[in-house]
Amino acid sequence: MGLVLRQSIANTVITYMGFGLGAINTLLLYTRFMSEAYYGLVGVLLSTAALLMPVMSFGIPNTLVKYYSGFRDRKDLQGFLTLTFLFPLLIILPLGAFSYLANTAIGEFLARKNAIVSDYVWHIFAIGFFMAYFEIFFAWSKVCLKSGLGTFLKEVFVRAGVSLLLLLLFYGILTERTFLNWLVLLYGVRTLLMALYALSHQPLRFSRKLPQGTAGILKYSSLIILGGSISVVLLEIDRFMINQYIQIENVAYYTVAVFIATVIIVPFRSMNQIAYPLTASLMNSGDQKGLRDLYKRSSLSLLAVSTLIFLSILLNLHDLYQLLPENYRGGFWVVLLLGLVRLFDSFLGINTAILYNSRYYVTLLVMGVFLALLTIALNAWLIPVMGLTGAALATFSSVLVYNMAKLVFVRRKFGLTPWSKDSLKVVLLGLGTYLLFFWVVLPFHPLMNIMIKSIGIAVIYLGGVIWFRVSEDLVGLIQRRFKK
Repeated sequence: MGLVLRQSIANTVITYMGFGLGAINTLLLYTRFMSEAYYGLVGVLLSTAALLMPVMSFGIPNTLVKYYSGFRDRKDLQGFLTLTFLFPLLIILPLGAFSYLANTAIGEFLARKNAIVSDYVWHIFAIGFFMAYFEIFFAWSKVCLKSGLGTFLKEVFVRAGVSLLLLLLFYGILTERTFLNWLVLLYGVRTLLMALYALSHQPLRFSRKLPQGTAGILKYSSLIILGGSISVVLLEIDRFMINQYIQIENVAYYTVAVFIATVIIVPFRSMNQIAYPLTASLMNSGDQKGLRDLYKRSSLSLLAVSTLIFLSILLNLHDLYQLLPENYRGGFWVVLLLGLVRLFDSFLGINTAILYNSRYYVTLLVMGVFLALLTIALNAWLIPVMGLTGAALATFSSVLVYNMAKLVFVRRKFGLTPWSKDSLKVVLLGLGTYLLFFWVVLPFHPLMNIMIKSIGIAVIYLGGVIWFRVSEDLVGLIQRRFKK
């Protein structure tokens, strides 16, 4: 757990740097420097590209993590790496040809409600391609237990580039259309840098020899395409479908609320960078005790930290919205519902990593298909009726069912559960802190209100964490920081 905690802390710091830039972009620059229609268009392009990414990557990022540690022979390893590098092209090249030949038809489908989308089909394909190979090379570096630069490129690099592009847009150096072209280039540069870094730690020497167990590897990758698509559908389909049913400006408003709620998941994403390959290693070696310990401790630490973030967001949401243009306010229910989803994701810890690295991943994918279809159906029903709140409710309902299914499945098949008496302490401590500060209304400037209330929430909540010894890992970390 020491390696996990150290690298998780480093990844968390980097990730929050990225989210700091993301906050500046999402809450300040986009909302003031770009029209609502084009901001909504950016959300549609990125969401649609993210939906394509699992298909283009052919499940290779997960395959690298699962199988890499099992190759001891260098020749077999190079054959495996060659396979993982080249195989996605078998999907990407035909998909690119289809996108080129059917550009008009695809554009008309995407622009059914909002005509502005029709001219940007190639942007979607290019960003999806760059996202796919970025994730492949990011996984390549993670199996070498080198996740720092990858986390920086994923969380900070693009956001810093977007900040620069938005400033150029503000000063009239770029137009909104050329901004989108530069956005594509930004994702391309990020992928190139990630590839150079990954290959510096684990060079690729092309091999004509296929690795042992190639059929099983390709079967796993094919199924993981489905799994990755399901995960992305649950996260991204709402913005895509908002564009299909209501005006594209609503995607911009929804994007702001989604970003606010997504801050909750940062510790989970940071820990997952290093915990995922360690989970695969523990399962490959049959270390059930180590797996149980990692599952419980990661879940408890993530729940404790994510609860603090959730409280800080929810209790400061009114003041935060006062800092935004009026059209972007009013997303309380979106933030609440999506925030609860992210909190539940954090509580599950390495649950998904356990399932994807086990022989039961096919069952998980079957459940996921049903739930992805449920998500699409709920969005199609609720968005026209309830607008943005309907999209959030659809995501909340689907992910709740999906996470409960995963939780029960891991408990039944592995005898593992993340729940403990300390988890209950965290929940009760969070509820108590919320009720204590819910009635607090400060009369100062919104930024001052947020600062004062956040400090108070942190003092009360973290004091409770230390007093009740909720998480030994977290308590130890807090005490070491105070000593320094």
